[in-house]
Order: sequence, then structure tokens, then C-alpha cells
Amino acid sequence: MAHRLVILGGGESGVGAALLGKQKGYDVFVSDGGTIKDKYKQELFDNGIEFEEGTHTADKILDATEVMKSPGIPEKNEMVKAIRKKGIEIISEFELAYRFKGNSKIIGITGSNGKSTCTSLTYHICKTAGLDCALVGNIGYSIAKQMAEAPKDLYVAEISSFQLDDIKTFRPDIAILLNITEDHLDRYEYKFENYINSKFKIIENQTDKDFFIYNMDDEIINKHLETISNHNHTNPLPFSMKHEVKKGGYIKGDQMMLRIQEERVSMSIYDFALKGKHNNYNTMAAGIAAATLGIRKEKIREAVKDFQSLEHRMEFVTMVRGVEFINDSKATNVNSTWYALESMNKPTVLIIGGTDKGNDYTLIEELVQQKVKAIVCMGLDNKKIIEAFKDKVPTIIETDNAKKAVNAAFKLSTKGDVVLLSPACASFDLFKNYEDRGKQFKEAVKEL
Repeated sequence: MAHRLVILGGGESGVGAALLGKQKGYDVFVSDGGTIKDKYKQELFDNGIEFEEGTHTADKILDATEVMKSPGIPEKNEMVKAIRKKGIEIISEFELAYRFKGNSKIIGITGSNGKSTCTSLTYHICKTAGLDCALVGNIGYSIAKQMAEAPKDLYVAEISSFQLDDIKTFRPDIAILLNITEDHLDRYEYKFENYINSKFKIIENQTDKDFFIYNMDDEIINKHLETISNHNHTNPLPFSMKHEVKKGGYIKGDQMMLRIQEERVSMSIYDFALKGKHNNYNTMAAGIAAATLGIRKEKIREAVKDFQSLEHRMEFVTMVRGVEFINDSKATNVNSTWYALESMNKPTVLIIGGTDKGNDYTLIEELVQQKVKAIVCMGLDNKKIIEAFKDKVPTIIETDNAKKAVNAAFKLSTKGDVVLLSPACASFDLFKNYEDRGKQFKEAVKEL
């Protein structure tokens, strides 16, 4: 009897997994409780893959050999509960893809903040060095689909905690852990420890042939490393802005130094394309990964200098009458907004708000007091934000769409100021996703 792979969720990762499963001879069925986008439906039709949308048919799902669950579906979902109750194994897309990677290598990058930037920079360095590689994972392109359609020698993968939750044997050759701060606690029973454990699954199966690149300045990471033994099985390569390290990377003064095997790489932080303290960490992590792969220091330097930053991540939009507009819509948690504010060196009008994920705004209180002249709320429920900052800034305004928020922020700003969209919240109250929020912000700015 054929291995029956049922896939919950007909989005990018679900359809990618379906294509790979079908190619490898599995009997594949895709079930999505909502609607499947037309482009994904077409791919399923074209490949003769059975699917359903708008419902989950229990009989068709519960006869699975195993189930691949898309990362957006929580454990509290009734169908997931029924699958667990029946004892059917649930895997993630990364677990499925790992089975078929062959001799390819995987760089897996996780963390609460900076994943997309670090993943994109690592990929850019690898491409600059001429490696046969693909950019995959949480950044928007399915690793399973990439393997099915155009296998590569190297996959540079952004991996979220949700994608790590259901791995069994998945093992990246190089794992990067950037930082851990409270996020997505609604998915982890509001227990920070569960979220930390999820992030550390990235090194769960590593061996002495693999590398673990991590931020030794992050207290949460350091504390957790003291409690687990399996990180001893891998080759640790820490990076720091506070300490010199014998192996890994550090910044002293204005110089970054990478030390991996015999290779030594040094360059001035003023040459980095990415600015700000948080991006110095991203650049170190990406540089260490590249050096671990044997990429020459000239290529690392070249790529770090000419990298273009991501859309919706500290993206310069334009200058209007001396006021700078920055789109940081990808800041969906408080810590991301902390990093954005930390890099501001002009008076700032902050646009913040959206769907709260259990946010603790005390984390940015000090920076708001120091740098923010006014707050424009952009969300349906702004009570928590107003309560947090009513005594910290003189002006707080409520708005319920991007155009109103941009117009209000512009009126509150003067020449030499920055209007920063860094919401600290998810976008689902007013927008489809953070990309939609960022695009609407940019459109509103261009209409000023």
C-alpha cells in the first residue's frame, strides 16, 4: 500500500510538500479549512493531486500514514487534535524535505528577530561566491517545492519556531540562532520555556560534523545552553559584540573579526551595507556561516558591502519636505520595534499598533521616551498602547488605516524628523499580512 501523505494547509509550504511527496511516489491529499489561492490550486490540478478546501473531511485525513501540518495551523485546531488522538505522526515541511536532500547542505537560520535579513545576507554571500544555492523557508519559498522543481547543492533556509515544532530527524549542517525574545506565546500556552525549547530544536539532531553559530550576548540563549547537553555534539561558533572569541566572530571597536579554522576575515563595520547594532549581529552570523563553507574572505567582504536590505525591514521609502519615511512593517513584535528605535538618530514619529500577541511595551519605554516625539496608533484596538505610553510621549493619535496614519504622522513631524512604521504587532486586524501593511504605508507616503 502506498505511503499516504495528508497535508493540512494549501499555502506555499503545503503545496510545496504536496509536489515533493507526489514526485517521490506518495499518495498525496491536501486539505485546507479555508480557501486555497488560485495559483496553488492550479499547481495541484496540473500535478494530479487531490485536494479539498473550506472543510476537513475526517475520513480522508485520518487514514493517513502521516500528516504534514502547515506552520500556520496551531495545535489547538480540532483536526490536529483528532490526528494526535489517533496516533498519526505529524511532521513539518522541513522534516519531509530533509528526507530527500541527498548530498545537499542546509544552512538553517532561526531567532525571534532578524531571521529574514540574516538569511537574505547569507544567501547573497553564497551567490556572490558562485555557489549553487537557493533561498527557502519562512522567507517565502517552499524548500520542498525547490527540491521538487530545481534541486540545489545548498539551501539557505529561514526557519520559524512553528516550522521546527514538528521535526524528527531534520539536521542543518550549519545552524544559526540569532536571539530569543518573547514572541508567539499564544501558540506556546503562554509559556516562554516552550518557545525557547522550540527554537533550540534547530540543533537537536546535530553531530560533530555540524556547526552551531549563536549569539553569545543573548542571555536567554546562554542560560539555556547551560541546561542542555546536546549542543556538545556540534561545533559551536559564537559571535559577540562584548567579548573576543577564539573561534567564531566578534566586533571590537569598529572592526569585525571572523575566526574559522585557518581563515581570518576582518573588516570595518562602516563598510557594512546594513546599519545598526542589530545588523552587526546579522552580518557576523552570515559571515561566519560563509567562512565555514570555505568562501574566500574577498567574496565575503564584497557581498557584505553591496547587500540591498529587504523590503518592509527598515526600508527607506522617501523624503518628503525634509521628513524621512521608513517602512519597518516586518516588525511584528516589540523586540523588532526596539531594534528599529535603537538605530534612530533623529526625532521620531512612531506608527505602531495592530493585533497584539501578548506584548510587553515596557521593553521599549526607555527608547520611546528618548527618541519618540509622537505616537500614531494604527489598529482597531489601541487601548494597551495608549495606556503604556500616555505618560511617556506628549501626543498619541488613533487611526484605523494606513492613509490616515501617514497623514497624521506627517502633520506631527517637522523637517529633520523620521516617520517610522514599526508596528510591534501582527497586521491581521486591518491588513492581509505585514507585506500588505508595508505596501499600503508606502502608497500613502507617495500620495503626500
